Amino acid sequence: MGILEKISSPADLKALDEKQLTDLAGEIRQFLVEKVSAVGGHLGPNLGVVELTIAMHRVFDSPTDPLIFDTGHQAYVHKILTGRRELFDTLRQQDGLSGYPDRAESPHDWTESSHASASLSYADGLAKAFELGGQVHRHVVALVGDGALTGGMCWEALNNIATSKKRSVIVVVNDNGRSYSPTIGGFAENLAALRLQPAYDKVMDSGKNALGHMGWVGDRMFQVMHGLKEGVKHTVIPHEMFSELGIKYIGPVDGHDLQQVENALRYAKDYGGPVIVHTMTQKGKGFTPAENNIADQMHATGVIDPITGEPLKTSKPGWTKVFSQHLIESAEQREDIVAITAAMAGPTGLAEFAEKFPDRTFDVGIAEQHAMTSAAGLALGGLHPVVAIYSTFLNRAFDQLLMDVALLKLGVTVVLDRAGVTGPDGASHNGMWDLSLTTIIPGIFVSAPRDGARLTEALDRCLAISDAPSVIRFPKGSVPANVDAVRSEADFDVLFESDAALQSSASAPKVTLVTFGSLSAQALAAARALEADGLRVSVIDPHWVVPVRESVLDELRDADLIITVEDNGVHGGAGAVLQTSLNAADISVPVRNIGIRQEFLAHAERPQVLELMGLDEDSVVQRVQDWAAALR
Repeated sequence: MGILEKISSPADLKALDEKQLTDLAGEIRQFLVEKVSAVGGHLGPNLGVVELTIAMHRVFDSPTDPLIFDTGHQAYVHKILTGRRELFDTLRQQDGLSGYPDRAESPHDWTESSHASASLSYADGLAKAFELGGQVHRHVVALVGDGALTGGMCWEALNNIATSKKRSVIVVVNDNGRSYSPTIGGFAENLAALRLQPAYDKVMDSGKNALGHMGWVGDRMFQVMHGLKEGVKHTVIPHEMFSELGIKYIGPVDGHDLQQVENALRYAKDYGGPVIVHTMTQKGKGFTPAENNIADQMHATGVIDPITGEPLKTSKPGWTKVFSQHLIESAEQREDIVAITAAMAGPTGLAEFAEKFPDRTFDVGIAEQHAMTSAAGLALGGLHPVVAIYSTFLNRAFDQLLMDVALLKLGVTVVLDRAGVTGPDGASHNGMWDLSLTTIIPGIFVSAPRDGARLTEALDRCLAISDAPSVIRFPKGSVPANVDAVRSEADFDVLFESDAALQSSASAPKVTLVTFGSLSAQALAAARALEADGLRVSVIDPHWVVPVRESVLDELRDADLIITVEDNGVHGGAGAVLQTSLNAADISVPVRNIGIRQEFLAHAERPQVLELMGLDEDSVVQRVQDWAAALR
């Protein structure tokens, strides 16, 4: 039996000696590769935090001392050490283990949103609560990094954390030089400068070697050496990033050296106030294919070969690829097109664009708010920026899109990947709010293309708009087969019309389905079922969700029932916007909306979530038939 099999709680770590801990780290890495390769998930980040997580659980007493994981995809090792090892075969699957911290899974999980740069704000609030409650013995530990410190929210939190010299907040910086791709910006460069001080490394290495032979006395001296306010570090590092904030700084520490990390954390724990422990790690450590993966150190993988790291499942061309290729083609024709990514060039399709046009690509780090207003500045300067982000991360940049882009009537195109139901990444990654957010913005253009051909057309239309923001949203996964229109008008496509003989019968009720985006197959299936039931029926796909064009409203005037179908929350979604426009046009046709229920959705594969929400083909057909039955 290996050491890992004997670990069921953090308490089991306390009695392990140095060799056992080293062996345990190796077993955890082997376990991660085996399990994640079978089901997919965030492999690289977790391989990089094995020793950090072990040390955190040995030094602190979770859950009494909250351990908070920024960008929660770094929490797999934490889950392994807190009694959930046997659940890893169900990772990111329906009714299985979440890929992020999950408060319902364990008292050791204090948070569960996977959005970056929030951990330090949680930590600040928890520490204040403990202080007010007289619980001064409790420590709050936040593991931040993997690009999260490029987010401004972290620095807002640090500014507040520094105001108290008594609250025990330990910020563990996981400095792996990466987010999805290499971390960029001045902060990253400063961290790199700290890491690359040869004099510091030489002094600390020699000191560690000498003190290592002195037992516990040497360990304690090493702690002091790392922590002295006017010690060795201050002599050899000319620039200190955190001194102006007034937060104790310890480091840099080798994040894969358990003894070093433990020494630093124990010193931080004893310090009695806010401390930053700067650790250096390697993303993907211990798995050669990840270490050699220059793009993202296998940040997130599908099902892969556990030896070679090669994908075992082939996928059809995806929405992201279609967007990426057409953006490049457009930029070859127009020199004013520039692209912005928030540390996710690869996942959002901008990596190839960056290779082709490096001077026209801007990676701003995990900073969606800044990305949007920077795009506004680019537009003010005469360029047409394309901001490509995940739908769920647009939530953070809403104010900037509203006040910095739309108010100024600037031609900025926002491309929202992973819109609607995403699936295995769960509640915080489903992009089910973007239509509800964007469609309330005055003057905006929002498109939800149904297939690859319509995606390229939508991008062309958006790039042609210079006096207003425009948005394109599409889901995760493979692009469906193109759905050809029966009839195309200026502002919409008719995808289905019932047989002419039925249409000539004035007594047959008419149902019009309006589909927005990726659920057009469901709408078409429902239309065929209604036609078989003897109703007149049509399916239309508007080019724009907003603005709602007069021609679309005219097409709907003679319907007896209108049913909208969308991959967005029903509250304030595309269907609600259409109904508001119908009311304004004095069109009193009854409207029924099919969309995502307003609730946080548990992780599962996209088809499973759609079925649970009643958005699979069979469910949509049944709901449409039930509503249409009332017309007879």
